[in-house]
Amino acid sequence: MRQTEFDGRGSMIRWTEAAGDGPARVYVHGLGSASTVYNAHIAARPELAGRRTLFVDLPGHGISDRPAGFGYTLEDHATALAAALDAAEVTGAELVAHSMGGSVAIVLAHRRPELVSRLVLVEANLDPHPTVTAGSSGIASYDEDDYVENGGHARVLEKVGHLWAATMRLADPRALHRSATGLVHGTTPTMRQMLLGLTMERAYLQGGLSGELPGAEGLEAAGVRVVTVPGAGHNIMFDNPDAFAAAVAGMA
Repeated sequence: MRQTEFDGRGSMIRWTEAAGDGPARVYVHGLGSASTVYNAHIAARPELAGRRTLFVDLPGHGISDRPAGFGYTLEDHATALAAALDAAEVTGAELVAHSMGGSVAIVLAHRRPELVSRLVLVEANLDPHPTVTAGSSGIASYDEDDYVENGGHARVLEKVGHLWAATMRLADPRALHRSATGLVHGTTPTMRQMLLGLTMERAYLQGGLSGELPGAEGLEAAGVRVVTVPGAGHNIMFDNPDAFAAAVAGMA
């Protein structure tokens, strides 16, 4: 495990690392998740083994610190992720980033393109104000204090299912709410606009069970490779690990 400060107040972002050859491959989790839980089984596969690999937990999640005074916007998370990569002396990394982590990765690549050589976005959020569900929009529908202090967090845990709840319980409720709110609000320019303007290799993985990806033609016209993964929903790495690993390896 490694760590570095991310907020100027002593708070630490942490990651676990497997030694190997470069360029580094960096896994970034989604809202209420943890990178090793979602990706260690993928990174160990023969077609992906042997690379230097980092599993980063964003602030408020997993093994990273959860300062009460942090904003947890997408930009804040991207700043913390950049601090981790700088401390690890990583440049030109491949980022494999799921859901909210994909949004954070886009912001990072937009701000610090030297850190990123390839983006593999796994059902990343590209647009603000998504349809209300039990996920980010459902969490953000609560007032922060209602979510943290008046049972909102417990109600969400009951709705999201046991798999997501297992890692969501590891996240700080206030950090989770602020992260969800930041994700719903999005960025200026939007994550989609940032992605369209990037020039590094970019792939977007969409689970076939999740339906068609809105705006896919525009992404492809801008050079983003859109891959629909059969038999998979939002958690493609669990639902179809063979296809997921192939896409990460660049073979899909």
